[in-house]
Amino acid sequence: MKTITPTQLKGDQRNWYIIDAKGETLGRLATKIAVILKGKNKASYVPHLDNGDYVIVTNCDKFNVTGKKLSDKMYYRHTGYLGGLKEISLWDLLDKKPLKALEFAVSGMLPKNKLRKGMLSRLKLFTWDEHTFVAQKPELIK
Repeated sequence: MKTITPTQLKGDQRNWYIIDAKGETLGRLATKIAVILKGKNKASYVPHLDNGDYVIVTNCDKFNVTGKKLSDKMYYRHTGYLGGLKEISLWDLLDKKPLKALEFAVSGMLPKNKLRKGMLSRLKLFTWDEHTFVAQKPELIK
C-alpha cells in the first residue's frame, strides 16, 4: 500500500459556503467557520497544507452571546509604548467595528503559523443579508 499525500489546492478548486450569523452563538459560529477555513471537513485534510474553502458570513453583527459577555468581555492590544495597553469591551467593539468581533473569534481558533493569514483572507464578512459573491454560487450552511 502506498500513502497518498494531498497537494495544495488552487483557488478555482475551492468551494464557497455561506453562513447566516443571525441568532447564532458567537463561539459556536466561530468554530464552524474555522473548521471550514482549515479544511477539516474534508477527507483530504492534512495539517501542514491550507486546503480549506471560502466562507461568506452575512449578518455578522447580529450574533448572540451568553451571560454578561457584552459588558464583561474585553479585547486587549498594546501600542508598543510604555503604558500603552488599550482595552475595549465587546459592546463598544460591536458599536465601532461590528465585523472585528467575529474576525477575532475565528482568528483565535486558527493555527498560529504562516497558514493563518491565507485562511483569514478567505473569510468574507458582511453586516447585511446580501453579499457580492453571487457569481461563485456559494452553498448555504444552516
